[in-house]
Amino acid sequence: MYHSHYGLQRGGLYGMINVSVPGVTEPFNYDADHGIILSDWYHHSAYDQSTALSSIPFQWIGEPRSLLINGKGNYNCSGLAPGICNSTNPQCSPSTLTVIPGKTYQLRLASLTSLSSLSFQIELMDNMWNPSSLKTYLYTRETYSVLVTANQDPSKNYWTTINVVSRKLKTPNGLAIFNYLSNYFLQPPPTNPPVGPIWNDTNSQLNQSLTIKARKGFIVTLPRKPDRIIVLLNTQNTINGYLRWSLNNVSHVLPTTPYLIALKENMSDVFDPSPPPEYYGSTNFDIYSVANNTNAISSTSIYKLQFNSTVDIILQNANSMMRNVSETHPWHLYGHGFWVLGYGEGKFNLSRDVEKYKLVVPIMKNIVAAHPFGWVALRFQADNLGYDFSITILKPISSLGC
Repeated sequence: MYHSHYGLQRGGLYGMINVSVPGVTEPFNYDADHGIILSDWYHHSAYDQSTALSSIPFQWIGEPRSLLINGKGNYNCSGLAPGICNSTNPQCSPSTLTVIPGKTYQLRLASLTSLSSLSFQIELMDNMWNPSSLKTYLYTRETYSVLVTANQDPSKNYWTTINVVSRKLKTPNGLAIFNYLSNYFLQPPPTNPPVGPIWNDTNSQLNQSLTIKARKGFIVTLPRKPDRIIVLLNTQNTINGYLRWSLNNVSHVLPTTPYLIALKENMSDVFDPSPPPEYYGSTNFDIYSVANNTNAISSTSIYKLQFNSTVDIILQNANSMMRNVSETHPWHLYGHGFWVLGYGEGKFNLSRDVEKYKLVVPIMKNIVAAHPFGWVALRFQADNLGYDFSITILKPISSLGC
């Protein structure tokens, strides 16, 4: 996938590029493939959203108005003036995926949402996933390839739906039609669309994360021990009256001169030279409660890593500034793939939880979700010279320091 990472530009700049790895043959067969981009849609512009997020008092942008499947969504036009919204317009018809009975298709699913974690489902369809990992959760910027065989009754069409998870349901489900070739492509299925999972079923989402592992024959061997461990606590804070997100109580801001130029030209006064904290006071920090002191600091400081060293990062989720609220946060490491070592509930314990790491068949990814009130551990090799972000990829949050 390609998408902008600057501010809220992702709202209008994204797409999909398929790249085959030279010399690597896929370990399965299919007749055709289809790219499916999932996204969310706001009626307010990125400029309006940025202004609201940077205001005192803080103004949250709210939930998206629609969920889109390949650019088409579902929206209730009732109550709006004629001409503003017309659900009978042909351009408002749902997206369709046409298949030939008996054929097998690779569906390349890509989530390019700004905020929403999603569940994806196709009505009644059998598929070729391992049954133990038959889950359909996708987090922002995450991709999956799924094999689906068109082996249902070909005289009718079927629903494809997406719905928001990890946040209270205020957005209509996204709808598309899984169309068998003999039928009119916009013929509505005779059934109600699948409802999808409960929005706050964290256990189901965590179970999917725990069951996914590398495929035999495609395992990238990982270094057995790290040279460095960085534990990052993700919190919601205030700085001079503004609401911000922070890691280890530090909210990141960009310097006026790009880091690469500053480092290459040895411009030591461009950013804060002191390293950011690698741990937080975990012993006395209660991840289940609003922090007693929600103040944080902002900084341009960066972590400096030894070239080719092995680094473990533990991402710890905690309560926000609202009671009993901890949210799902997808994370991306620019310029690197990483091994997902393990997930857990509650507060990470360095001496106890390391024993739970999956070191035999860890999957290699570039997106990982930290679940509410939980942690996730990843390992990567610092073998890509330059400056790279480790960033939450929820646009409203990453634009505010995390």
